[in-house]
Amino acid sequence: MEKPPKIQGQSENASEATRDLASRIASAKQERHLEDNRSAGTDPGQMSGMARGMRIGTEFIAAILVGTGFGYLIDLGLGTSPWGLLIMFLVGFAAGILNVTRVVAQMNAASPLPPAQAGADETEK
Repeated sequence: MEKPPKIQGQSENASEATRDLASRIASAKQERHLEDNRSAGTDPGQMSGMARGMRIGTEFIAAILVGTGFGYLIDLGLGTSPWGLLIMFLVGFAAGILNVTRVVAQMNAASPLPPAQAGADETEK
C-alpha cells in the first residue's frame, strides 16, 4: 500500500501529533462508554438484595397480570366466562415461575462466589 502524498507544509511531526490525538480521542470514548455502563447499573451482580427481590416480584406479578388480562379479554370477546380468565391466569402463573427461574439463574451466574467458596473451588482443581 502506498503512502499518500504529503500535504504541502505538513511535517512528520504534525502527522505524529494527529495520530496521537486520534488515539487519545478513542481512549476517552472507551472510558466514557465504560463509565456510562457502570453508572447505568445494568450489571445484575451489583444489585442490592432489595433490588433483586423487587425485580423477581415484579417479573412474577407482571406475568400473572398479563395472563389474567388476556383471559378477561378472551372472555369478553367469546363469552366463555370464567374459563378464559382461569386458564390464562394459570398460563400467566406458569410464565411467572419461568421468568423468576430465568432471572434468578441470570443473577446467580453474574454474582461472584463468596471468598470461602472461591478458595475451595480453586483447591479442588
